[in-house]
Amino acid sequence: MAESASAKRWLPLEANPDVMNQFLWGLGVPVTEAECCDVYGLDDELLEMVPKPVLAVLFLYPLTAESEEERKQQNSIKTDPIKGVYFMKQTVGNACGTIGLLHAIGNVTSEIKLQEGSFLDKFYKSTASMDPQERATYLENDREMEVAHSVAATAGETEASDNVDTHFICFACVDGQLFELDGRKSGPISHGPSSPNSLLKDAAKIIQGMIQKNPNSMNFNVIAISKTAA
Repeated sequence: MAESASAKRWLPLEANPDVMNQFLWGLGVPVTEAECCDVYGLDDELLEMVPKPVLAVLFLYPLTAESEEERKQQNSIKTDPIKGVYFMKQTVGNACGTIGLLHAIGNVTSEIKLQEGSFLDKFYKSTASMDPQERATYLENDREMEVAHSVAATAGETEASDNVDTHFICFACVDGQLFELDGRKSGPISHGPSSPNSLLKDAAKIIQGMIQKNPNSMNFNVIAISKTAA
């Protein structure tokens, strides 16, 4: 989903680790560095099943009148850029899955080694000094990414439609803080102290709170991006 007036809309990415893995691996994340994995539940026992270490967490949730009102309230509060956090705005419709993945990898480039000269390697180097809006414009005009997203969006198990009411966000740990990264919001949102070891559990607590706000929906999905086991 997107709130921008941009006319450009992509097909949404399916919340499917296999699709996301092929997407990331094709753009420059080595298979030996990171992989996406399903998170089957948010209690401790199920979280323990997720391969560690976890680098970032993606959360898909339904957009509601309440969530939109909360977002507008948060956007009315001016936030300054947070040093060290890679963040970009979303101006392309249904690009939230790709932007969630870009947020995830962009905040762990010190943890994983991207393929030299690959799309993602060039993307992060090109956008490193840009502000969040400039990064959004860069993505909007990037034909290679648009094609890669389109291929991934049509590789899922469900038929792709551009009429969706769900949204992807990313949780990442940067400099000892848990950040919620949502391209439809004005900036990163800090959820307090965290660490690479506690990232998954810390994100799960925030996600549980978001799910409780919409108890009648089952349309939630959590995917972890983990360091590939040696």
